[in-house]
Amino acid sequence: MPAEDSFLILNTPTPNRPLMGLTVLLVEDSRDASEAMRLLCQRSGARLRRADTIAHARLHLRTYRPGVVIVDMGLPDGSGADLIAELNGAHPRVDLILGFSGDPSTEEAARAAGADDFLAKPIGSISYLQNKLLSLLPMSRRPNGLREIVNDKIQPDRLTLREDLATIREALGDVEGNGGAGYAAQFAASLAHDLGDRTLEDAADGFLAVLREGLPEAPAAKRLSAMIHDRIAATPSF
Repeated sequence: MPAEDSFLILNTPTPNRPLMGLTVLLVEDSRDASEAMRLLCQRSGARLRRADTIAHARLHLRTYRPGVVIVDMGLPDGSGADLIAELNGAHPRVDLILGFSGDPSTEEAARAAGADDFLAKPIGSISYLQNKLLSLLPMSRRPNGLREIVNDKIQPDRLTLREDLATIREALGDVEGNGGAGYAAQFAASLAHDLGDRTLEDAADGFLAVLREGLPEAPAAKRLSAMIHDRIAATPSF
C-alpha cells in the first residue's frame, strides 16, 4: 500500500474513532478539565493541544491551524468571548469555534462573539462530545456506516485536581491586587460546579458577590481559602 494511502487510512474517521484526524485546540486554565478533554479526545480519535491562556492560544495559532477551537469563557488573562471574536474575524477562519463553561449564562456571550456552538461543563460522557462535534462537521468528516455510541464517563487523574486547587490557593494570596481575588473566586466556582461541590461553589459565589459589591474581602476570602485547604488535604497526591 502506498505511504499516502496509509496516512489517509490512519486519519479517516471510523465508527469507534469518529473524530480521527481532527485536531482540537482547547483554551482552558483548569488542568482537571483539560485532562478530562484529553481523555475524551483520545477515546474519540482526535488530537488535543492545550493553551491555558489567551496569550498561549495566540502562540499556538501562529504555528498551526486546528480544526476546532474550544474556548473556556473565563481565562486568567481575559474573557473567552474576546478570543472567540478574534478567531471569528480571522482569515482564514477556524472551521469550528465553541464556547466552554459550566455557567450557562455565558452561552449568549459566546454566540454573540461568533461561536458556532457551546459546550456545557462538565462533559458527562464521550458521546456528548462526539455528537456535538459531528453535528457541526461536514459530512466528509463523519464516519461511514453506523457509529458506536459510547456513554462511558471520563475520570481524570486526581493529581490534576490538586493542581487546580493549588492554583486557586495561590491566587487567593493576591487579594490585595492584580485581580487575583476575582480570578480565584471565578476559578473556584467553575471547578466546584464541575465537581458537584455545592458547598465550595456557594462559598466562591459569595466571594464573587462581595467583590462585585465592594464589601470587605477578607472574611469571604478566609472562608474560601479554608475550604480550598481542606480539599487539597483530602485529595490524593499520588
